Amino acid sequence: MKITAQMVNELRQRTGIGMMECKKALQETDGDIEKAINVLRKKGMARAKEKMSRSTSDGMVGSYIHMNGRLGVLVEINCESDFVSRNEEFQELVKNVAMHIAAANPTYVSADQVPAESLQEEKDIIRTQFKDSDKPKEIVEKIVVGKLGKFFSEICLLNQPYIKDDKMTVEQLLATYIAKFGENIQVKQFARFALGDS
Repeated sequence: MKITAQMVNELRQRTGIGMMECKKALQETDGDIEKAINVLRKKGMARAKEKMSRSTSDGMVGSYIHMNGRLGVLVEINCESDFVSRNEEFQELVKNVAMHIAAANPTYVSADQVPAESLQEEKDIIRTQFKDSDKPKEIVEKIVVGKLGKFFSEICLLNQPYIKDDKMTVEQLLATYIAKFGENIQVKQFARFALGDS
């Protein structure tokens, strides 16, 4: 299929990724824009992983207030330069992550922040559910791992399905911006306040 400039431009508008990358993705997927978006996402994740170890000393604190001031969120998202932190798209990302936190109510940023005792308690609960079953121990352990994935997706921000596009997690959302800006972006911390919560 012939890849037109209009197709490349549409893909670029939807992803914010450079023209050449968009053209290659469209060629790879025979002009299918939805498939091309997935290809770019996967490439972005690979590129993002390389950048995730880099230091982030800039960024911004964003906020979101909802329900007539009854619910509010503060979130700190870091990046590598003030050039990116002043970018409108980065600021929009911060606002969207704050909105996601308000809606999804995570407890931790990532799975490595979950206290060891909470993790052990969750594993014990899952194992107890299969105590009387005749499933082999290694099968039960695989089930434990699978259920822990669900547990993390409920309480850890980065593991949660993003509220505006549940086909991707918040971590994958960040990865698309890392690929777009070419620098590391990390959620440092957040606080969620709901009126009347103790």
